[in-house]
Parts: sequence; C-alpha cells; structure tokens
Amino acid sequence: MKHSSKAGNILAQINTETKLGDLRKIASEIKKDHELALELWSTGQFLPRQLAILIMDKRQLSQELIYSLDNDIRQHNGDEKLQLIDWLMANQLSKDKRTISLMETWENSQSALQRRVFWYYQARLRWVGQTPSPNTEELLSKIETNIEKEVPEVQWAMNFTAAQIGIFEEKYRSRCIALGERTGLYKDEIVAKNCTPSYLPKLIAIQVDKYRSAR
Repeated sequence: MKHSSKAGNILAQINTETKLGDLRKIASEIKKDHELALELWSTGQFLPRQLAILIMDKRQLSQELIYSLDNDIRQHNGDEKLQLIDWLMANQLSKDKRTISLMETWENSQSALQRRVFWYYQARLRWVGQTPSPNTEELLSKIETNIEKEVPEVQWAMNFTAAQIGIFEEKYRSRCIALGERTGLYKDEIVAKNCTPSYLPKLIAIQVDKYRSAR
C-alpha cells in the first residue's frame, strides 16, 4: 500500500529501536491528526498503531470504528494485543463521556478485549485516585463469582480491579485478600525485582504500606 508523504516520513522514524518515549515525542509534535492516525493504523504494524492511538481525534471515534479497531487488535500476538487495547483505553476511550458510556456496556461483550477494558477501566477509576463509584459491592460480587471462569486477559483485569478495591476501600480489603487466597491466582508468579506481584494478598499489602508511608 502506498502511503502519503506525511505518513511515509513518520514511518521512516520508527524502527525496532523505537521506544514509547520516542512515540510520545512524535505524537506531541503532531498533536491530533485523525486521518494520519488511520493511515498509520492501516499498516497493521504494532508501533505505528501505538502512535496512531496517541494522535486519534476522540470526537471521531464512532462505535463502528472502535469495534473495527478492536477486531484489528485481536490479530496481534498476546503481548502486543494487550498493550494496544490497554493503550486505546487509557489514551482515548477514558477521555470522553461518550466512549466511557460505551465501555460501561462491555461487561458481557462477546469480545474478550472489550470485557478486559470494562474491568480495567473500573480499576483505573480507583487507581487514579478518584472517589470510588457506588458500584463496588456489585463489582466485587461479580468478580468473586466469575473470575475463575474468565479467559486470562479478562481474568487479569478483574484481579486488578479487586486489588484496587482492596487498596483504596478498606471495608472490602479483607474480602479481596480472601479472594486471592481462595483462587490462588498469580500466587506462583515470578516477578522481576522492584515489580509488584499480581497475587492479591501481596499486591494489596505492598500498595497499602506504600501509601501509608507516603502520608
């Protein structure tokens, strides 16, 4: 496929050595350019698609386009797929009331990536320090019932949501810890030095201690 000169110039700056910081720098120079974003997206390549997400115009993200992006993302391998969908949520879908409302309908979507976004967004509401939504009891009950039945990419997001509930909402903390002990999810996970484990009892304890020390 022949690219426009603008897209060609951008693609010439991206290679296997390109880091996220480099993409952010390029994006800050471009600002918003939805047409260019879609052209970069059409390459099917991971890094150009990450850049495309940064320069999309959220006002032009129709439900039809979002579903098309979701379908395209599913064609990537595991790590790339998860990075792209999480990147889309954090940099675009969570920035507009219209797309937030759409995400909130994805709890039972046939798309595992959309279900992941539903739960990851619920976690993010707490993680970024906003006042927790009044749906915590409902969410936690659903996590307790369904987390072991879910596919891994959704299971991780549900577990992360339970962690954020346990960290920021003390009255649910023992319940979230008990959930981790019961399921044993991520208990044997090996994490790199200075990285936080996903096993709920450890994750919650580490983060609660960190926040207490910072006060």
